Amino acid sequence: MPHTKKMLQPNALKGKTIVITGGGSGLGKSMTKYFMELGAKVAITSRNLDKLKTTATALETETGGMCLPVQCDVRNYNEVEAMHKTIIDAYGTIDILLNNAAGNFISPTERLSANAFDTIIDIVLKGTKNCTLAFGKHWIDTKQSNGTVLNIVTTYAWTGSAYVVPSAAAKAGVLAMTRSLAVEWAKYGMRFNAIAPGPFPTKGAWDRLLPGNLKDKFDMAKKVPLKRVGEHQELANLAAYLVSDFSAYINGEVITIDGGEWLKGAGEFNLLEDIPKEMWDQLEAKIRSSKK
Repeated sequence: MPHTKKMLQPNALKGKTIVITGGGSGLGKSMTKYFMELGAKVAITSRNLDKLKTTATALETETGGMCLPVQCDVRNYNEVEAMHKTIIDAYGTIDILLNNAAGNFISPTERLSANAFDTIIDIVLKGTKNCTLAFGKHWIDTKQSNGTVLNIVTTYAWTGSAYVVPSAAAKAGVLAMTRSLAVEWAKYGMRFNAIAPGPFPTKGAWDRLLPGNLKDKFDMAKKVPLKRVGEHQELANLAAYLVSDFSAYINGEVITIDGGEWLKGAGEFNLLEDIPKEMWDQLEAKIRSSKK
């Protein structure tokens, strides 16, 4: 069977309510779609409500499932609590939280402002903390014994990586939080696991990180022993398994899905050492232009 086939049996997530942060695009959208195909009711959140609504409408049409778009900036705890209430009011309960919202800059660290560094830390680490705390407290207060949290980290959460230092620091924090709460909150019936993906291209993120012909110059597939990048369905399959009842005895685990990339060479962006200063100037100009 091809690796792009869907793994779980139909209705494997029927009766589950899942919240995905950053679910409006990219890998978040791919996971959302598969969860809906497996029968889950889903809520997707991000700051861009128009994008969320477009995604929700499209996925409901494609899958026949339910997708609730809720605007939320995960950096703001009050907004997270409001988002949580909106979803509870709509669906009655929440079973699973998937912390997927993220941000990144590829840059020499000395070129980053303090604010740029804080932006990544706030989205990735603080945002994950905010959602985990709000949802976890609710599960404890209501004595709900099946709460499940799945965090998206990265292989350089273990190793660190040059040129993405804010992301590496934030993801390492999420990794520690995953393992810590897997022990502390297991007594409440909660499970905490994480996925560490290698290269899974998404048009929006990769265009911002490696604009122009840089994607060709720094071909991520060349760093992977399997000589290819990941397919979205492969990640969606793993995520669906880890939030399903089939993985009920998996807790505190971080599963790498990268074709062996990090074993071949730790630090996903270390190869950017070869970029000369002049090219960093060009890269920064292209990124600023694409944002405008």
